[in-house]
Amino acid sequence: MTAPLRLPRALDYPERTDVQEGPTERWLIGVQASIIARGARLRAWRLRGILRATNRHQARFSAMDEAGLRDAAREVSLALREEPDRLPVRVTGEAFALIREVSARVLGKRHYDVQVLGAWAMLRGQIAEMRTGEGKTLCATLAVTTAALAGRPVHVMSVNDYLTARDAEEMIPLYDFFGLTVGVVQEGQDADTRCALYRCDIVYGTNKEIAFDYLRDRAILRRAPGNLRRKIDRLIQPTTEPLRLRGLHVAIIDEADSVLIDEARTPLIISGGETEEGGFDEALFREAMDVAKGMIEGDHYRIPRGLRRIEMRPEGLDHLDELAGEREDAFGIPVIREHAVVQALNALHIYNAGEAYLVMDDKVQIVDENTGRVMPDRSWSDGLHQMVELKEGLEITKARETLSRITYQRLFRRYAHVGGMTGTARDAAWELWSVYRLAVTKIPTNKPDIRRFAGDRLFTTEAKKWAAIAARAREFHLAGMPVLIGTRSVTASDMASERLDAAGLPHQVLSAAQDADEAEVIAQAGVAGRITVATNMAGRGTDIKLGEGVAAAGGLAVILSERHDSRRVDRQLEGRCGRQGEPGQVEAFLSLEDELMRGKGAANLRRIGHLMSRAFGASSAGWVLRLRQKAVEALHAEARRDLLEQDRQLSRTMAVSGELE
Repeated sequence: MTAPLRLPRALDYPERTDVQEGPTERWLIGVQASIIARGARLRAWRLRGILRATNRHQARFSAMDEAGLRDAAREVSLALREEPDRLPVRVTGEAFALIREVSARVLGKRHYDVQVLGAWAMLRGQIAEMRTGEGKTLCATLAVTTAALAGRPVHVMSVNDYLTARDAEEMIPLYDFFGLTVGVVQEGQDADTRCALYRCDIVYGTNKEIAFDYLRDRAILRRAPGNLRRKIDRLIQPTTEPLRLRGLHVAIIDEADSVLIDEARTPLIISGGETEEGGFDEALFREAMDVAKGMIEGDHYRIPRGLRRIEMRPEGLDHLDELAGEREDAFGIPVIREHAVVQALNALHIYNAGEAYLVMDDKVQIVDENTGRVMPDRSWSDGLHQMVELKEGLEITKARETLSRITYQRLFRRYAHVGGMTGTARDAAWELWSVYRLAVTKIPTNKPDIRRFAGDRLFTTEAKKWAAIAARAREFHLAGMPVLIGTRSVTASDMASERLDAAGLPHQVLSAAQDADEAEVIAQAGVAGRITVATNMAGRGTDIKLGEGVAAAGGLAVILSERHDSRRVDRQLEGRCGRQGEPGQVEAFLSLEDELMRGKGAANLRRIGHLMSRAFGASSAGWVLRLRQKAVEALHAEARRDLLEQDRQLSRTMAVSGELE
């Protein structure tokens, strides 16, 4: 007797179950990650079978006319849909060959073999590390189109609205040929618009916009978890908000290390209407700020080495108890009082103007610490935003109720399939596997890398460093080489600009304060004699093309004005020159007074550096900054692990209480 046909269960909102590992499992995964992190180059070699499978079809597709290619696209789509979750090499190679041929005809761009390798790595659930200028945007179209032809909705994520809109617009002719619809999710769109966009086969959007839309969906699912329940609700109450996403199917992430690592230290929070629940009124804010100003670091509180947070000492808690006495108002409640004072201390000592935020139009505008861009519609939660407003003498806005929250770690673990690309992933290979189960694959360059790296130049003071940078920038300028000076904050950019002005050197400053023309400014940074000052990775994702005669002069000169908390960020800046085998030069000018050496735990290293400088010269103390950078990287990784563990505990607590998030 023939067995009855079993159809797959239709999922209303597909997403992968977030597995909660125990301590032993996490330890074993950590050991596994240490082994996997060392195989980045070997994995690329193992992927080379896709090149044979792709090139096998090249002559056949090259001989076809447009109608033949469209017929082939339908046949390939049907073949891919037979095994959409596995995508065999044979069928994927045929899809890649077809996409490459169509791309050459409609875009005028044919994918290199290294781009084929990168796309196959992403479809295999890996992070493809590809040098800047290797064409990651075009590379992604192979993976995105193949997944979409297999019938799987695809989210293509990048770090800002400009890049998502630019990449989608550039690649739409390719997707149109295959009959694939494309939506671009941007800040400021209403709910109905977003719902329509998420019905497209391919959706481009920033990681933040898609993540927050997912949180909004979770809030709806929490209120009405069943598909039938929501349909009934919409019949009874037509104004009920619909779900935005179609679930979490496939995510292709550009600048993957920035999204999955750098931004993973901050939880994503959706807030609702204004609230004063819990006693967070203006009087409490003001009293907590006054108390915080009178507290002494070391006696009442401490700032853990390398971490951006305040920890109260027992003496500090006793001090607060004495101040509260027998009061029965909000300040008299220990948990509220302590929380408010800690947030006031955070505002005073951790969140600094020009780095964490800017004051614009009488409002506190948060600066994304990873990109240097202003996020005008974002606010800190749990009273922190109000404390910063109070610190700056601004009108205090009302606190808002937290409706839903999640971390990037838990969000991306829920996608059925994740792949990504970036220029700097190997330094984070251990964490990418241990948290997300994503292996890093080192994709070779299409042309040899001929950049020149000068040794680090170390100075005892910041003033000496900036003077040397201005002098070196003048040398490059006179030689006809464009210069890109990388800084880590708006304040540092202003300091660099002052030094260049004093030296009579024309330049442009690209920072969070004026990011509207960011891409245009950074794209022109390769013109002969141009000097550009850029915060962190402002302009990331935009190619710097060399102007006429620049290659002969030596290419783009990149000057690192200080080391960042992560070596990966330094490598990102270094990667702005030498694209596609072009010449370029990288130099680092550092000082023992840099921001990296000012944090907690750096005092002893700074003293050692000064002693060595006096005894053997400044260059002898370079290892001090490298040691400090490694220590800070370890502390940030610890902070991300702590956040993930807190999120797990919160998830378990909410599960017991019946909440979904």
